[in-house]
Amino acid sequence: CKQRAAELKDEQLYSQGHERPEGDFCPICTLPIPLPMEDHSTISCCCMKEICDGCIVAAQKRGMFDCAFCRTPIPGNDADRLAMVQTRVEKKDPVAMHSLGEKYCHGENGLKRDMLRAIKLWTEAAELGSLKALYNLGVAYDLGEGVQQDMAKAAELYTKAAMQGHVASRHNLGCFEWDKGNYDCALRHLLISAKMGHGKSVENIKKMFMAGFITKEQYAEALKGYQDAVEEMKSHDRDQA
Repeated sequence: CKQRAAELKDEQLYSQGHERPEGDFCPICTLPIPLPMEDHSTISCCCMKEICDGCIVAAQKRGMFDCAFCRTPIPGNDADRLAMVQTRVEKKDPVAMHSLGEKYCHGENGLKRDMLRAIKLWTEAAELGSLKALYNLGVAYDLGEGVQQDMAKAAELYTKAAMQGHVASRHNLGCFEWDKGNYDCALRHLLISAKMGHGKSVENIKKMFMAGFITKEQYAEALKGYQDAVEEMKSHDRDQA
């Protein structure tokens, strides 16, 4: 009975979360944003929409330097940008809570680094549905940043996010299994994240192939899936950016 329950849990873990969540798509061109998203997009402090670099550059070429999504003028200083984010936080916007948590985590926009504040914001954002906040909490427990290190708690948070399509969480689950020597489980996770466009997952699968843990066919499957995902994220405007 316990074995069957474990099997059902595994079936859910590996069968769910193969599609990226709505927040991973640019709201203007509607294409999935390349990974890592923070290198290819900007979160607008006014509407908290994550807009890809291609759409931002395209708007600027048309002479529009306000928010490309909601047309709100973008403040020219940290204090005003931070005030906009805090206004959204007060309205219980999970994207704004996650974003403000990031600013406290890294000491940005004139804020002093405060991991306890970041953890509090991410915890509330996660409760309101932010997958990025779930992932950041997972990283915090993984590394012992702002909380006592707890690998089991980290895995639990990564799992919850991965099953809803968070790619980096899925990748980290694969790395957890790899570190434990569970190469079959590691491959199952990394294949999912690779096919969603995660470059490091493909690199890890290549290392597994070179070490003789997986077959050439399995590596080829991962590589093709990754290339297909990357192709889906391309656009003329993004190439220009």
